[in-house]
Amino acid sequence: MDKLRLLEIFLATCDGGSFAAAAKVCDTDPSTVSKAISRLEAQLQLTLFQRSTRHLRITTAGKYYADTTRKLLQDLSSCEDELRHLNDSPCGILRINAAACYGHLYVRPLLHAFSQRYPAIKLELEINDLHLDVIDNDIDIALRTGYVKDSRLVARQLSPMDFLVCASPHYLEVQGTPQHADDFHNHHWIGFRIKETQQLQPIFLPNRHGAYLPHELERRHVTDDGETMAYMCADGLGIAQLPHFLAKPGLDSGDLVSLYPHYRPPQPANGVFAIYPKRDYLPAKVRVFIEFITAALDSMGESPQHTWAEHLAPLVDFPHTPSRTIQRTAP
Repeated sequence: MDKLRLLEIFLATCDGGSFAAAAKVCDTDPSTVSKAISRLEAQLQLTLFQRSTRHLRITTAGKYYADTTRKLLQDLSSCEDELRHLNDSPCGILRINAAACYGHLYVRPLLHAFSQRYPAIKLELEINDLHLDVIDNDIDIALRTGYVKDSRLVARQLSPMDFLVCASPHYLEVQGTPQHADDFHNHHWIGFRIKETQQLQPIFLPNRHGAYLPHELERRHVTDDGETMAYMCADGLGIAQLPHFLAKPGLDSGDLVSLYPHYRPPQPANGVFAIYPKRDYLPAKVRVFIEFITAALDSMGESPQHTWAEHLAPLVDFPHTPSRTIQRTAP
C-alpha cells in the first residue's frame, strides 16, 4: 500500500472516529484499516491513536500529523486541478522554435491574430536553423523543414516542400529565358550552402520530357541564408531554386517569376512539419496553435498533401508535364 493511500485512510479514521467508519469511506474492511494505521505508525515511530476495546482516541502527535497531512493533500488536490486547467485551457507560455525562413515569412505574420484569439497564451518565439532537441530545450512545438526521426516526438506534416526555379523579370530581359536543358549552363545561378554540412544544395531541373534530374551547375553566387538567396534572385543576380514559402513574397509582388513547373522531392523525408513531444494529453495551447496554423495554411492553398505551387502557371512549360514522374534521385 502506497503512502498516499495510507494518509487517506489515516484522515478517514480521524474524521470517522473508528476503523469501521474509515473502512466504509475508503471502500475496504476494518481489518485493512487497522493494519494500515499500524503500518503508518511503524513508519513514523509514533503512536497516532490510543486504542481500547470500545474507543479510538487520537493522540496529540496524531492531531498534529492530521492537520499537516490534510493541508498537504488539499494543496496536492489544488495543484492537480490547476495543472488540469492549464493543460485543458489555451493559456500559459507557448515556446515555439521555427526554421529561419519559414519563421520569418509564414509564422511571424500569423502571431498577432493568434494572440488576439488566445490572449491568455504568452508567446516565446525562437527563430533559427539549429536542430535543437525539442525535449531537452523545453520547446512546446517546433516548425521545421525535413522529417525528424525521434520516437519521443510527433511529426505532423503541415505541407510538402515544393521548389520553384525563379528569376527576376529584369534578369530574364537581359539574359534571356532558358528554354531547354542545354540552356541551363549558359546562365548565372545562385547557390545555397547548407550550414550543417557546408555542402551546396543540389539543383533539380526538368529535362525535355518534364522529368526532374539533378544538374551539376556552376554557382556564380553562393549564400547560406535563404531569404538572402531570394533577395539576390529578385535583385537580378541570377536564377535560384527556392522553396515555395521562400519564393512566395517575390512571386506575389512580381519581383520574381517561376520558370518551370514545381519540383517536389520524395516524401516523407521532405516537407514542413510541426514537431512536438509525444504525450497522452496534448496541452491545449499546443493543440490550438496547430489548429490555427493549419487553418491559415489552408486559406493560402496549402495542406499536408498540397501547396499553391501546384497550380502556379510556369513561364516555360515542358511536353508531357501533367503526367511526369519525379526522378527519385538522392541529393
